[in-house]
Amino acid sequence: MLRNMVESRKTSETDIRLDLNLRGSGVYSFDTEIPFFEHMLSHISKHGLIDMDLKLRGDIGIDCHHSVEDTAILLGQMIHNQLGDKKGIFRYGNFTLPMDEVLTTVAVDLGGRFYFKYTGPTLDGKFGIYDAELTLEFLQKLALNAKMNLHVVVHYGENRHHIHESIFKALGKALRQAIAIDTSAKDQIPSTKGMLE
Repeated sequence: MLRNMVESRKTSETDIRLDLNLRGSGVYSFDTEIPFFEHMLSHISKHGLIDMDLKLRGDIGIDCHHSVEDTAILLGQMIHNQLGDKKGIFRYGNFTLPMDEVLTTVAVDLGGRFYFKYTGPTLDGKFGIYDAELTLEFLQKLALNAKMNLHVVVHYGENRHHIHESIFKALGKALRQAIAIDTSAKDQIPSTKGMLE
């Protein structure tokens, strides 16, 4: 049974507190001073039915890199910790999401091994103080610390906002599938090895 978790991460660059419930209803509250980042995180929460309460202070006077990276590290660690032995979960999830002219597929495997691959248009430019390239940093660090395979494919698209939004929405949908309980195998670990890291 997953439980609500509250954890913190504090360094010389960031001070983060995250209240996370993977079996939530998509309720979120963010206080990060990075509006576009909050907008993207809201899609993971809403479409993944993951409750998040995030408070973040970072060295955004320099840029948003450390804030985004450290949030991904903490979120990934908490996902991994909340899942425990992963008994009964589907483990795999994938979702292809259309958003106007954009089509994006996200696939995840919560099997305990890290891999990240992005295929699509170059993510560059800025959204307010948020550098678009930080999306790849976030996804990579999330996958690394959640110990998951994460494949993101933007098949096509033009609008930069739509591209980012489609990635985070599809990620939420794929995570929702992967962490869901398989009622026909709820007492089983989804691996022929009999364990998942």
